[in-house]
Amino acid sequence: MSLWRLEWMRLTRTKRWIALVGVYLFFGLLGPLTARYLGEILDLAGGDLEGATIELPPPVPADGMAQYVGNALQIGTLVAVVVAAGALAFDAIPEMGIFLRTRVSDMRTVLTPRFTVTVTAVVGSFVLGGLAAWYETWALIGGLGAGDVVAGLLLSSLFLVFVVALVAAVAGRATSVLGTVMISILVLLVMPIFGIVDAIGRWLPSHLGGALAAIPAGTQSFGDYLPAAAVTVIATVALLFLAVRFAASREL
Repeated sequence: MSLWRLEWMRLTRTKRWIALVGVYLFFGLLGPLTARYLGEILDLAGGDLEGATIELPPPVPADGMAQYVGNALQIGTLVAVVVAAGALAFDAIPEMGIFLRTRVSDMRTVLTPRFTVTVTAVVGSFVLGGLAAWYETWALIGGLGAGDVVAGLLLSSLFLVFVVALVAAVAGRATSVLGTVMISILVLLVMPIFGIVDAIGRWLPSHLGGALAAIPAGTQSFGDYLPAAAVTVIATVALLFLAVRFAASREL
């Protein structure tokens, strides 16, 4: 059995793909619904606070996508990191690490199918959720330009590829799946802090995460994300190089 087939079977038979698809599709359907009926939801929850009435502006189509992105960037990315760590931190189980290392001479043979399959599952789930949010936004609030949505999906997906590459590099040094998850999440949390400074933030990979919300809303254009996209591609390649080096030099 090839490592490619083995990785696909591991993803499907352990039901990890269900976690990814379920999370992104759930928020893809919930986001536009929340945006459309947020005022009613607040009224039911008690929108009248000591005589002060909360009045919200009428929802616009971009609100539906923004709701999806807000949840996808938080909970969705967390689930993606956990799934990626489970696939890429194969040395966390010494028997598995020894089994794989004694059968291949180049760690790229092990990492390539694991990285590729994980990226396909993560990005595919995110895009599926985004398409669901796009359709439901059209049905409940109004239409969004196809070009803007596709551009946002591409840029935000590039950020997710970077996330999986980051996990791959961390897995080469961490001693457990939990350690890989914690370190990866810490790095992803620190990036937006540096991004508070606009001159720095527009170059960071984390800047791409909000593209699916900002481009359809008209607050950013595709060109505004090109600096961050270039840095993300370079950083992803560098992280994959480090992942192979770390895995090859690791002693069990």
